[in-house]
Amino acid sequence: MKRLTTAFFLLACTALPAASQTVIDELNAYWAEVSRTVAEGDFEGYAAAYHPDAVLVFASSNQSVPLQTALAGWQPGFEATAVGDMTASVAFRFSQRLLSETTAWEKGIFHYQSENDQSTSGAMVHFTALSIKKDGSWLMLMENQMAEATQAEWDALAPGDK
Repeated sequence: MKRLTTAFFLLACTALPAASQTVIDELNAYWAEVSRTVAEGDFEGYAAAYHPDAVLVFASSNQSVPLQTALAGWQPGFEATAVGDMTASVAFRFSQRLLSETTAWEKGIFHYQSENDQSTSGAMVHFTALSIKKDGSWLMLMENQMAEATQAEWDALAPGDK
């Protein structure tokens, strides 16, 4: 029975269709839009990239919060960026992408930077994202920020498709 179960599992895994280039292009456009919203301070656009019930996990501090809670804390930074009191940017690079036509699990690093009159800050963070395609749009359901990344780890991931 164990061999039959193993054989079925292997057959099922090999029968799964690979994601099309269209899906990869759509997700690359999704991440480019997230980057745009951060750079322009477009809070509503950023929030719209997430499912209304999305969850944000901070693995390094053992916390899980509704995204709406995190957004409330981030909103002042978006507003400062929108009026020019601050600059911000975020870029994404991926090490693994498990994709279907309507689901995506992505693993990579994001590089966030911000600057205002008083300080400059930045972070490179290992993260995973779980997203779905709903009504023609990609929405993130869960973002897991796992640990700080190094410059060498960032450099090892090429920008662009993975």
